[in-house]
Amino acid sequence: MPLLKRSNELSLEKIIPLSTSETLRNNFIVLDQELPANIRFGLLLEIMDTLAADTARMYVNQFYKDAIVVTAAIDTIIVRNPADISKDLIFKSRINYVGKSSMEVGIRIEQSNPQTHIATCYFTLVARRGPRDNRVNIEIPTLDYIDDMEKRRYQKAIERKEHYLAQKNLESQPPSLEEYRLLENLHESQKDPNFNGLLASKLSLTSWERTFPAYKNPNQTIFGGYLARRSYELSTMCAELISTKRPIIAAVNRMNFLNPVKIGDKLLFKSNIVYTHKSFICIETTISRVGRYEKRISNLTDSCLFTFVNVDEKLKPYPVETIYPLTYFEDQKYLEARRSLTSIISEIKDGLLKDSDIAHFD
Repeated sequence: MPLLKRSNELSLEKIIPLSTSETLRNNFIVLDQELPANIRFGLLLEIMDTLAADTARMYVNQFYKDAIVVTAAIDTIIVRNPADISKDLIFKSRINYVGKSSMEVGIRIEQSNPQTHIATCYFTLVARRGPRDNRVNIEIPTLDYIDDMEKRRYQKAIERKEHYLAQKNLESQPPSLEEYRLLENLHESQKDPNFNGLLASKLSLTSWERTFPAYKNPNQTIFGGYLARRSYELSTMCAELISTKRPIIAAVNRMNFLNPVKIGDKLLFKSNIVYTHKSFICIETTISRVGRYEKRISNLTDSCLFTFVNVDEKLKPYPVETIYPLTYFEDQKYLEARRSLTSIISEIKDGLLKDSDIAHFD
């Protein structure tokens, strides 16, 4: 059998038949009432992670039968249109780019009648090999980019990688004059004896969980999609601390999977509201682990940044209160989230809130 080495040969599709299964609709619905965007986005993250891994394995296992693939990151996800709980969800995946040991898998979510683009996301996965506790990255052959579409997808993947590195470098930069003055004003406001603003330090939620074999993936570690879903669900509840209407997901700015989670680990999920702007609420969620036989938190395993928008039942955005950072660490997180939101705000304009007043994004 010839090797599959072209992007258009390395694709999968999965359909969730919401239109014909009441059981599935009950599983995917958020609230028991008719609302737009009334769907459990965290479950979509789980499905996408599984599909991305299956797509990557289809390529890697042609060369290394015993190799595994692990999710390293989920790049920006922009919600383009609200999903309809009464219509089937269609997930389409494809490998866009293969580097030395990593690859990008793009996934598009659609619904039909009429055809509606719900969201697109990009997963970075890494090929690994070896004993479970001593796996190493392995080199994999590159794809063949032959037609114009394959070349465009390749180029877009390179641009996304460069954008991420530039954004990561920006995060480490000191405040600009504009940012310094913004932070200065936020801190000066707190000196007023009558100050009653919302402090960032008071806007957080935590949750502990133990991992079980039911959550494991084929690599015998905890399924990344499960961690993504739980991070998202806690972030949603954290956004509700400040929202006046209903917080719905507008974008996943970035998810980084830093270290594997093992069966039996205890996980500390922590969500913080780190930045607000008009109707937007930016939540950072981290996951730290305590090993099965350990007594203290050993390392950070995951880091996520979500952007929610405060909307009514017709998806009209409503402003939320400004939050006030107090410490240097909170200042840093405030600026990181502000810079991240600024970098994707133009895409959000064309997404879920495309019918909103343009001034809302200024």
